Amino acid sequence: MERDDRPTAPAHATGAVEFVSLDDVADDLTFRLREPGDVTELAASIGRLGQVVPVELRPLPGAEGPPPGSSVEDVLLAGLERPRWQLVAGFRRLEALRLLQRDRVLARVHRSLSDEDAWALALAKPLLAEPFLASELEALRGRLAAEGVAGWAGELLDEALARTPVPPEERERFAEFLRQRERSPGAEADTLEVTPEELAMHLAVRIFELNQELAAAWEAWDEMPPEGRRHIVEQARYLAELFPLMAREDG
Repeated sequence: MERDDRPTAPAHATGAVEFVSLDDVADDLTFRLREPGDVTELAASIGRLGQVVPVELRPLPGAEGPPPGSSVEDVLLAGLERPRWQLVAGFRRLEALRLLQRDRVLARVHRSLSDEDAWALALAKPLLAEPFLASELEALRGRLAAEGVAGWAGELLDEALARTPVPPEERERFAEFLRQRERSPGAEADTLEVTPEELAMHLAVRIFELNQELAAAWEAWDEMPPEGRRHIVEQARYLAELFPLMAREDG
């Protein structure tokens, strides 16, 4: 996916990994995407294995900091205010470390990181890998619009929205809608109980789920009965024939 005029080097490549005092990390929620929730299990894992994945930090806007490598004593002698780092990603890890009463956090420290790159760092992994509710994504869309974050963030949100689980009651409503359309294919659009926008999002989610199931089925393909494989191939061929038509209409 293209990102408007993004630098070729990823933002996470600009920081060095080091240990940082927890007292130096501000209680700043600018880049927090959701409540951290219960971090007990994560804390137990860190307690057993240590912190494997660093959090992402950048200088706290408006805070003066000491030169790289300064000790706590240097900071205090210089009269510099703490905290001095803003958390960009890793809020659950930080909460887990605080639960464990640790005094430092393993962090990738970005000495220079723009707001745009900071948002890219905060959004990319969670939106691509973690399940979000549709309401959470829409609220996040509003936050990003208020921050003036570029259009690439909207594309990430759209992709995440397509992976949002459909509640059981919504599944039944769409199933009934499709049954009605099958019984009355000539029904007028203004009599439908499901809007075209809802239908498009529903189908995108269902196709995403189907793709996941197909990927899992492929691992057991050889063990499946021939008749079952034939039915799957027939349906896949039907989708393959539809795709050029769908792509042409979309273009």
